[in-house]
Amino acid sequence: MALFKKKPRSKNFKIDGAEIQRLLPFDAPCFATDKITVDGLPVGWFYRDLDDSSPSWVFMSGTESQKYLDDPSNSAIYSVNTIANYDPEIIPFLDAARGTAFERKTPGAAFSPIIDWLPPTA
Repeated sequence: MALFKKKPRSKNFKIDGAEIQRLLPFDAPCFATDKITVDGLPVGWFYRDLDDSSPSWVFMSGTESQKYLDDPSNSAIYSVNTIANYDPEIIPFLDAARGTAFERKTPGAAFSPIIDWLPPTA
């Protein structure tokens, strides 16, 4: 009897890698969910992690359920430049201090800081 490993899910990204442009003068790792990179939803909220040893930013559409977030196959590490290609409106906020968070209250609205938000801790 042969053992079969589950084949990793191949992702059909909304933007082909060859189309990604250099939008930022720096490069840094970040986490983003497939709601953004595969489904093409705009960034709905994001935060900058406190931990210097982890990817600096976490980007979500704001439509992810806890069950969705608990499945590691629904997110990946990307270059923050890649996510800026998906949603260039994040660019002005990328120099914010660690521990800050931003959200859109409604689709198409401008980002605003989340004042009473506490970043996750390890």
